[in-house]
Amino acid sequence: MNQPALRVRDLVVHYGRRHRTPPAVDGVGFDIAPGETLGLVGESGSGKSTIGKAILGLQAASSGSITLHGTDITTASLRQRRVSAIDLRAVFQDPYSSLNPAQTIGQTLVEPLRVLRVPKQEQWQRAREALAAVGLPRDVIDRDPARLSGGQRQRVAIARALVCDPKVIVLDEPVSALDLSTQAQVLNLLADLRDRRQLALLFIAHDLGVVRFLSQRVVVLYRGRVMEQGDVESVTQEPRHPYTVALTAAAPVPRPAEQAHRRAAREALGIGAAGTASAASTGCPFASRCPLAADRCRTERPPLTGTDDSSAACHRLDEVATLRATH
Repeated sequence: MNQPALRVRDLVVHYGRRHRTPPAVDGVGFDIAPGETLGLVGESGSGKSTIGKAILGLQAASSGSITLHGTDITTASLRQRRVSAIDLRAVFQDPYSSLNPAQTIGQTLVEPLRVLRVPKQEQWQRAREALAAVGLPRDVIDRDPARLSGGQRQRVAIARALVCDPKVIVLDEPVSALDLSTQAQVLNLLADLRDRRQLALLFIAHDLGVVRFLSQRVVVLYRGRVMEQGDVESVTQEPRHPYTVALTAAAPVPRPAEQAHRRAAREALGIGAAGTASAASTGCPFASRCPLAADRCRTERPPLTGTDDSSAACHRLDEVATLRATH
């Protein structure tokens, strides 16, 4: 079996005092192979971005391990991170704030290469190659970010990640700030780059429809725990966890009549809205919102059960099909 490009095992992340606040991430694990996209999906506060920050070294892990090409980087020092930065890059949500307005696009692209002490002539050659790879004209290298559209800026952000020739890229909501047509262009670009360069992509998003477009596998998170995971078709077409059923029903569609029907179907599921219920201190964190919840769900944490293609953490898996029928 080929070694995964990125492996996360039993990751736990606490903010503040470790024993006084619930973990933001609680025992999450997954692998991403070269040439594969893994989607992390969930509502706001589910721990998606915290996982990305822990992988990038922007947030300390309380326990667990993060392995990049067989090397444990969980507690890597700044000096060690400087080496791993070649293989691990990031693209963030907002293309307007992720670029320095005081630098030209060329200066932005060569900056990480300068930090890595790449020869100056090679820096600018790699910057031009990165711009070509994301479909931007050569003269963009001398422009300021203010002279680019949102889609062009996000392409520059992707080029900045590519310029170091990485093996793994963390994409934190990279298209949520873009209009629909630009979203499609950027998603197609990412899929093409992944396939041609055999990149491992961690795609963080809240929209299951967008995740389905780019990802081969998906992990569904709720309050820092994995509710369901598996290949994207199984998870999105036949979800096995009530929370995934709710996310699927809430996914937006461009047709108003269908959107109204889906909204009515979601309300018929009887699943509470986010923010209206407190998390259970024991058992399943979704129990307070789940229409199938029983006493066991509130007192006993359900394990992930199933196969590699589809597994879910629910005590009442046999009854989830009734929710899908309602949807």
